[in-house]
Amino acid sequence: MAVNKDSNAYTITFAIILVIIVGGLLAFISNGLKPLQDKNLKNEKKQYILNCLPGNKLISRDQAGTEFANYVKERVILNYNGEQLENTFMNSDQSLDDKNPNDAFSIDLLKEYKTISKKEDRNYPLFICEVKGEKYYVAPVMGKGLWAAVWGYIALDENGEKIAGAVFDHKSETPGLGAEISQDFFEDQFIGKLISSESGYKAIEVNKPGSPLNDYQVDGISGGTFTSVGVEEMMERTLSVYQKYIKNLNRS
Repeated sequence: MAVNKDSNAYTITFAIILVIIVGGLLAFISNGLKPLQDKNLKNEKKQYILNCLPGNKLISRDQAGTEFANYVKERVILNYNGEQLENTFMNSDQSLDDKNPNDAFSIDLLKEYKTISKKEDRNYPLFICEVKGEKYYVAPVMGKGLWAAVWGYIALDENGEKIAGAVFDHKSETPGLGAEISQDFFEDQFIGKLISSESGYKAIEVNKPGSPLNDYQVDGISGGTFTSVGVEEMMERTLSVYQKYIKNLNRS
């Protein structure tokens, strides 16, 4: 019997078969690419951590995958009081496992920030690094810009008092304005800034561009006020936690 290609039944059947075939192909391609996508995301995170360390700004994503263990010697998860969570201290001999909740590398800062409303209940991953015999603590930070998430990785000196390096990035800030937080001219001005005073922790201020600056202040982004405020807020909220741990570690 001849098939009536002009009938509604034929059109609907053809469309269903086409959707099934195309959907199956897309699912197959997606599953095939997932391991590569996961590897790229891991290497991107490694790159952020390494790029904020002194002298490592030019390490690429691919290089970060192989160089990570050469710089990151230990990793740990802290609570809000700067205390080490049980069974979370790991050294470079222990393979990274982003599926292991006790591995600091597994902590998704964006998920922590968006799903856990109280900062006291969040996890705080810390990476203890070494560059040319000098110890640095890399502290991840996460917050909100004008449109969406902004984040960064801050390298602190061995005393937890001075910033040794910083990298920032964003999800969808405005090009030429808030998106400029990921540029060297903004990141590099944090180097050498202090987060400690005689009274204890002191937050970094991101000021209006052109204002006189002291050791605790940097210039914000011209035209990117909300993003600049987001950077200031996420550092103020987070760095005090890491400093508590470093100070207590140095006392022991």
